Amino acid sequence: HGLFVDDDETVVIADWWNHRIMQWKNGDTTNGQVVAGGNGYGNGLHQLNSPSDVVIDKETDSLIICDWGNQRVVRWSRRSGTTQGEMFINNITCSGLAMDEQRYLYVSDTEKHEVRRYKFGEKIGTLIAGGNRAGAGLNQLNYPTFLFVDRDRSVYVSDYYNNRVMKWNKGSKEGIVVAGGQGQGSALTQLYHTNGLFVDMLGTLYVADSWNYRVMRWTQGAKQGTVIVGGNGRGVGANQFYGPIGLSFDRHGNLYVA
Repeated sequence: HGLFVDDDETVVIADWWNHRIMQWKNGDTTNGQVVAGGNGYGNGLHQLNSPSDVVIDKETDSLIICDWGNQRVVRWSRRSGTTQGEMFINNITCSGLAMDEQRYLYVSDTEKHEVRRYKFGEKIGTLIAGGNRAGAGLNQLNYPTFLFVDRDRSVYVSDYYNNRVMKWNKGSKEGIVVAGGQGQGSALTQLYHTNGLFVDMLGTLYVADSWNYRVMRWTQGAKQGTVIVGGNGRGVGANQFYGPIGLSFDRHGNLYVA
């Protein structure tokens, strides 16, 4: 599912069906390492159940994990010898995570169709986007999945069943459609079930367009996107995807897709 690429090109991936978080260091594709979970699915603190996303918190050298199947967010230390995580936020059907430069954590909730922002140690959080039941209005979301937060603290949300990406500026009561929103389909104006997101310094948006088996790029203010990878049907060829979900860039501008 989700993936996170650190500054040293360490790749951390939410391995959904194996109920664990995997780490690959600096180009080593043969020696993945289990860094959280991996003890079968379950709700013990040493276990995960369908983890959907993960970020690295450098300040505490820990992993923050969306433990979707357990309806919780957990934190696992990255220090060697760690055998279990700690509860961070509970009673939340968390799908996506993002952290801003002030270390506020943003979490999407697919059951409440909302995004909340948390200070470390907070249990309730502040409503940032959605929260008005499932719907297609500008103040609504329908199954929000992945998130991205820019330097202005604007939050980009993959609005899965609305087949669009929404941008919620800090403090606003409704969002702006920045990609898709023209119904599900494969035209360049359309998306079909959105997942991983990334926004660069120019405001250009990259999105995993899962059921179109492609990654799209939308420049700021554009009415349609361009296909940058995939779009050649579902498959395992080097120019194909089988359902892209997680998406990230490293600091050299290389794109990573799960």
